[in-house]
Amino acid sequence: MNIFDLLNTIDPQKITLDEQMASGRRAMFRQLGDWGKKMALGAIPLAATVTPRKAMAAHEDNADVLNFALLLEYLENEFYMMGLDTIVPKGTNDEKVFMQISKHEKQHVEFLQAAIKSIGGTPIDKPEFDFTAGGAFMPFSDYDQFKVLSQAFEDTGVRAYKGQAANLIDNDTLLTAALQIHSIEARHAAKIRMMRDEFGWIYFNHRGRGMPYATQPVYSGENMQTQAGVNLKTITTVDEGGFTGAFDEPLTKEEVTAIASLFLKK
Repeated sequence: MNIFDLLNTIDPQKITLDEQMASGRRAMFRQLGDWGKKMALGAIPLAATVTPRKAMAAHEDNADVLNFALLLEYLENEFYMMGLDTIVPKGTNDEKVFMQISKHEKQHVEFLQAAIKSIGGTPIDKPEFDFTAGGAFMPFSDYDQFKVLSQAFEDTGVRAYKGQAANLIDNDTLLTAALQIHSIEARHAAKIRMMRDEFGWIYFNHRGRGMPYATQPVYSGENMQTQAGVNLKTITTVDEGGFTGAFDEPLTKEEVTAIASLFLKK
């Protein structure tokens, strides 16, 4: 079966679902606020569930963490440059969006290379990529597929940076920079998702309409009901979709590497 034949129809309940999800996210944060500001503030930060002691115990070499991020930025940077040269429609608003995203990714690459050198590390060389993943995708001849992979890469980046934040917790400068990149990746993801007529956030662990099954690892684990040790079902009347959409979950280094390796030239 062609993996792009999946989820081709639009749910007839989409409008109702849109409204439920939007109101659910607002209600989620409103009820968290009512439950207590301290809890809300404690639940939202990236490393909320990691104590400084645990984070130090799990600490990895900063250069390794940054090189891990650099691999993702290499992938995104090359992908957008190739897309702008081949498939992104010229003279359109989409082109303006992807040109700006491409500039950001180039700046992220240059920053990470400099940061790694500044702490005595050696930036990894840019690997060769195969964005067809061995023939499964055609992103530079099919614009819908280009946007599908754009969404998958950006959603991966958001969760990947979140997953590595705790490993930089003993270096305020690097942690601050990583969080700044993380927020921009989140803006990219939301924009591209909306360009595909998707919600700007991930709902449960659904990859979304038109996303092939091969992209599911990007979204697995996003249906968590517990944040900072609190089961959200016990403190709100918001449906599960509302509060799973209100929080992003981290991906581990191993999970991200497995996703990225699909696009490394064999």
